[in-house]
Formats: sequence, C-alpha cells, structure tokens
Amino acid sequence: MDFLPDPENERFRQEVRAFIAGALDPAIASRELEFRSARDPIVAWQRILHARGWGAPYWAAQDGGTGWTIPQQQIFDEECHAAGAPTLDIFGHKQIGPVLNAFGTPEQKRRFRDPIISGEQLWCQGFSEPGSGSDLASLRCRAERRGERYVVNGQKIWTSYAHQADWIFLLVRTDGGEKKQAGISMLLVDMRSAGVTTKPIVTIDNRHHLNEVFFDNVEVPVTDRVGDEGSGWKITKFLLNNEHASTAELPSLHAYLRRLKVIARAQACGGVALAQRPEFRLRVARFEAEVNAIAMLVARVAALEQARDHSPQAHVLGSVLKLRGTELLQSLSTFLVESLGEHGAVSYIDPPGQERPHALPLQALAGDVAADAFFRRASTIYGGTSEVQRGIVARLRFEFS
Repeated sequence: MDFLPDPENERFRQEVRAFIAGALDPAIASRELEFRSARDPIVAWQRILHARGWGAPYWAAQDGGTGWTIPQQQIFDEECHAAGAPTLDIFGHKQIGPVLNAFGTPEQKRRFRDPIISGEQLWCQGFSEPGSGSDLASLRCRAERRGERYVVNGQKIWTSYAHQADWIFLLVRTDGGEKKQAGISMLLVDMRSAGVTTKPIVTIDNRHHLNEVFFDNVEVPVTDRVGDEGSGWKITKFLLNNEHASTAELPSLHAYLRRLKVIARAQACGGVALAQRPEFRLRVARFEAEVNAIAMLVARVAALEQARDHSPQAHVLGSVLKLRGTELLQSLSTFLVESLGEHGAVSYIDPPGQERPHALPLQALAGDVAADAFFRRASTIYGGTSEVQRGIVARLRFEFS
C-alpha cells in the first residue's frame, strides 16, 4: 500500500477548504465538539451544499450523489468538521439513503432522495424498544396490514433527534412466525401522521437528543414499505454495517486530537508544558496512530459498502470498526479531561436559558470536553453494544475455523 499523499486528493482538499471558507456563515458554525447540530443549521448548510452540487457527498453519481471516492469523502468530512460546519443528517445520508439506493422502488427514490439532498427532510431511526435494544429481533412494535395500508401500534425508545425529524424509518413486526427475524419489515413513516407522539428524554447533562416515540393506530401506505414484507432483517443488516462505519466518528476523533494538541501547548505540569513532557507526547503519538488505523479501516468498510459487498466478512469488518472506533472515542475523550487537570472536572455547559455573568477559568480552551466525555460512555451501547459486536465477530471466526 502506498502511504504517500495523493496530489489529486491534496488538490481536492484545497478545493473543499476554499469552498467552506467562502460559503460557511459564521452564524451557523460551531467550535464545540458537537455530536449533531440543531435543525436550523443542518438545513441551512445542506441547502448551501446542494446549491454547490455537493448535497449527497456519500452517494454514487447514479444515485444523485457526488460520486466521490472514499478518500474524498473523508477529506470532505475532515474539512467540514475542522471548520465547525454544521453536521449533516447522518440518518438520511448514511442510513436510509443508502438503503433506498439499494432496496427502494423507483417511486420511493423519486419521493425521498431529492428532499434528503436538498435539506427538505430530516430523518430518525425507529429501532430500539423498551426491553428490545441489543436483541433487536425481539421487537414488538406491530404493523397489521389492512388492504393497502398498515396500522402500526407500539413504542420506540432512545430515538435520537426524533423531535427534529420529518420522517422515521421504522422496524415493525408484520408476522409472528417461528423465526423472529423473518417477521420484521421496514416502513417509512411521516412523523406528522395522526397517532405519532414524541416525548423527550433529557439526559443528565440537561441535553435533549433522545426521545420516546409512540404509535397509536398509525396508518402507513403499503407503498411506504421498503423491500418485501418480512425482508426488514436483511435490510437492517445492510444498514447497520453502514452505521458501524459512521459510529466510529472519524471526524470527531480527528477533532479530539486537534483539541488535545492545543491543550498540550497551553497546559503545564510542574512548570513544563505538557507538549514538552515525554510521557505525554508518547500518549498523544499512540492516540494518533490509533486514529490513523481507524481511518484505514473506515476506508476499507466504506469501499466494501460502495461495492455493494453484503458478505459476512464485510459485515464483520463493520463490527470490528464499531468496537475499536467507539472504544477509542471513550479513551481519547477521557484523556482530554485528564489533560486539563483540575479544570477537567468543570462543566462548562450552561442549562438552556441560563448564562454565567463571567467566563470560568479555561472555558475557551476546555469548552464542553467534560460533558462530551460523559456522553461518550454511551458510544459502546448505541448502534449495537460491544457485547453484540464481539458475538458477531466470534461467530464468523467459528464458521471459518
């Protein structure tokens, strides 16, 4: 493998960087370590990208995307994150979008892909239920077919950003056969439908990004089912492999490294800057090597997805990436807190509607590092727990041994 920089990729990086510098409105930019931006900045930035022809940076040209290579996609993500650009709607771009490209009908592609690209529609994922998270096949939310409609009843929980979403892609049970995976289907549901109720779950850091979603006799046209009835499990395995590449959050890992190097130059221990202490430099170097390894694995998994490789080996690589990427998110975010010393224990996040009259010590440097480290404790749970990922890897190793 050639590790030398590709001049064409460097030219592309300069093009992206120049575009962002000229197009990104400072009013919608953020320097915090945001997992996801608010709805208005997401929509505003998506419209800007769409006007430039970059509205679907992860899709093939035949699907209405940019047709960028995997390295170009990574460069785009890195430059957007470094500039503080609003996040994209990952549920639309990296989850239901690829599903529609692979399994959707021509009518579904026509109805749903363009609004994702233009920013008219934001999406959320309706998978987890009370008592049915890691064991997704045990879900109980039911859709009963009545003529050309399904009637949906049940509950979803931990639904990220449902309060911002226009549509939800929903796993439901349409058959109660012997094999529970065989009775699952995927529906596309308008969040404004009668009978859909969203209730917030406010986390300990006083943030609202999680929700409960209830479905009470919600009517969904059969034409809004993705794939055949009962094919939801196959589609979900395809989607989750894409999600595993996203949950590694490579741009966030790069952002952590940048913040760590800034702290290393600004903070001192025993009168010596952290950046000059050999033991600290060694830790940073090890983290950087791990991030580079994740970047290579992200590129490999994304290339398999781009090639429509649905093999068990490809699925296992997604699980490996989910394991290693989320564990690194936790260890690196924790080390950021430790590098701030006693200031790492300070919460710099103000509750909504409250402002401090004066900035706290190191507020500009530390930002939301502590809150982010606490949030990352969930990274080995959402998107499929580490225990489940290890089981997937172990099963494949057993089959090939």
